[in-house]
Amino acid sequence: MPEPVRLAQRVAQLFGCTRTEAEKYIRNGWVTVDGQVVDAPQRPVENQTVLLDERAKLENVEPATVLLHKPVGIDAIEGRSPAGALITPESRWADDPSDIRILDRHFHRLTPLVPLERGASGLMVLTQDGRVWRRLTEDADEIEHEYLVEIQGEIVPYGIGRLKFGLSYRGRPLPPCNVSWQNENRLRFAIRAAREGQLQDMCRQVGLEVLSIRRLRIGKVGIGKGPAGAMPPGSWRYLPVGAKF
Repeated sequence: MPEPVRLAQRVAQLFGCTRTEAEKYIRNGWVTVDGQVVDAPQRPVENQTVLLDERAKLENVEPATVLLHKPVGIDAIEGRSPAGALITPESRWADDPSDIRILDRHFHRLTPLVPLERGASGLMVLTQDGRVWRRLTEDADEIEHEYLVEIQGEIVPYGIGRLKFGLSYRGRPLPPCNVSWQNENRLRFAIRAAREGQLQDMCRQVGLEVLSIRRLRIGKVGIGKGPAGAMPPGSWRYLPVGAKF
């Protein structure tokens, strides 16, 4: 029986590439061992069948960013039901428009960003990419979020105007935002830097009670729509290469 060697070494031997090139092929999911994709260059192999996909390209290894439709009752970061636990190969949205292939390393060290309250649903971001982290943390106050808010009650006179500008939250005046009726029971907010409890308090100040909150968009990135409709709660998709918030 041959001595075990690192997978990267075996790929370099079999396919006439450098060790660095072999590691890129492996990390990008182009190599199978006995029919299973392996993305760990250090994996020891002996006499298993190692194949390189004929479509293999020498690409940079890109960190993953996933877009999750968080359901109501799921904790954004910590708690008994953290959102990150929903990110599994099985829960990927069938209509994900990206061409990104699932790799095991995509499910490790995902940092949740722009969290939602436990009682809210909608778009959440989890990333391995430092560029995305910086954009959504350092520039957080500049990025517009869109929410669909289900309400009940009778709005006070000029209530929509007050929601757009003139309210305060926790003793601080709020900056202007865009608010419109989607129908008689739902308001659409386009707002920057909304804090926990802020939308509920804004609605309460104009005579409305919030029944549900769903985030539809963060910056330029939305939940996503496919042939069967919007991405359902509990599903996720990849942020396509080149897409920006």
